[in-house]
Amino acid sequence: MSGGASPGIWGHGSAYERYVGRWSRRVAPVFLSWLDIPPGRRWLDVGCGTGALTAAVADACEPRSLDGVEPSEGFLSAARASLGGRARLRSGSAEAIPLTDRSVDAVVSGLVLNFVPDAASALAEMTRVCRHGGHIAAYVWDYGDRMELMRYFWAAAIEQDPSAESLDEASRFEMCNPRALRVLFASAGLVDVDVAAIDIATEFADFDDYWEPFLGGQGVAPGYVMSLDGASRDALRDRLRARLPMQADGSISLVARVWAVRGTME
Repeated sequence: MSGGASPGIWGHGSAYERYVGRWSRRVAPVFLSWLDIPPGRRWLDVGCGTGALTAAVADACEPRSLDGVEPSEGFLSAARASLGGRARLRSGSAEAIPLTDRSVDAVVSGLVLNFVPDAASALAEMTRVCRHGGHIAAYVWDYGDRMELMRYFWAAAIEQDPSAESLDEASRFEMCNPRALRVLFASAGLVDVDVAAIDIATEFADFDDYWEPFLGGQGVAPGYVMSLDGASRDALRDRLRARLPMQADGSISLVARVWAVRGTME
């Protein structure tokens, strides 16, 4: 996998929710509608995080069973608090899923594959636990183009500090595009591989609603913001304020795109 592990900090559920978790919650139902998997299936969410995709499966898919696997204890705590007993949540990684062979019908993963050090190994684990004829699917942000809240941020950050380009997900995560995702899934032995773009609106009430999540330190861009001294942070804030397309009432309307990919076990 290109890019490798993220240099960002991940683990505090509430800060993550304000940054990108709230937008992932909007993507998840659309993603599941695109998958169109019948009710009564056994589901697994790999890298379930704070539970956005897991909750959407519980709400919309009438699962026979629902498991979630996540390496961050902070995220697991947040997921358990929000999901209650609607899913079995356990500690584990995409490359070492704590389930038996052929034990689920549908394996999904949201906003995870680009952060796994070895995506091919993760797909091998997903295929191991999925039954023949089952489905494996995932989505990742379109970091290079239509994940606009990040594109505006990195454009301003790199303008101020050219060395920040080494952290920009667009340059680090080369797999977050249709061709790379299709190759990854086909190489795992999956058939009927399909890729689609899913766009959602990311609407901010005002500049503070956009900026304050970057002060939570959760993720690559927020981690970068919190590494700056006060003067540099303020300068970046002002640079962003000047760049963003603000409406007359102060609101900001952007678009977030994910690339969704699915395949079927033979």
